[in-house]
Amino acid sequence: MANMIEGRAALIVIDMQKGGGMSMEEAGIPVMPGFADRVAITVPLTEAARQAGVPVIFFQEAHRPDHIDFGRELDGVEDIHCVEGDTGTELVEELMPQDGDYFIRKRRYSCFFGTDLEILLKGLKADTLILAGELTDVCVHYTFVDGHQRDYYMRVVEDCCGGSTLTRHEASLDAMEYLQTGARRRSEEIMSAFQAMARAA
Repeated sequence: MANMIEGRAALIVIDMQKGGGMSMEEAGIPVMPGFADRVAITVPLTEAARQAGVPVIFFQEAHRPDHIDFGRELDGVEDIHCVEGDTGTELVEELMPQDGDYFIRKRRYSCFFGTDLEILLKGLKADTLILAGELTDVCVHYTFVDGHQRDYYMRVVEDCCGGSTLTRHEASLDAMEYLQTGARRRSEEIMSAFQAMARAA
């Protein structure tokens, strides 16, 4: 099994948007309970990353108001969601990019699909990608798989992620662990590693 962090790390915070704290009727996406708690845990995680010199990359899913870029996203359970200009599309105030962070907007689920993430990661010389955010069974899972297939070491901070339901959340975490043994991690583990890196620096 690989070390928790191999080489250089990057923390990717996926779609921590205000819709995560809204109902399906308001936001168009079902989200398991506990969103505010996950935000509260992710905040010190991002702070620890910055202190350790680990790049923090924020993502926001956002669709054009004419819905032209939804494609097949509405063929399942999800309704219209993450439309530019809607309150639910905005990042939560506690997890906004700060000076030195990176921000990428995406039109689809995977952070790799149709974005410049791979160019950024090459510039950062990242080896291990640490994922937090929403939804575990959609954007987090698809980003994990795409990173895995690009030969990154992938880690998912399970208490900083929430699924469309608890059942789907757990199933996706299990599927990610299947791809890379040791991928599932808790925030305290990752923060301890970041703190050790900060002390060493």
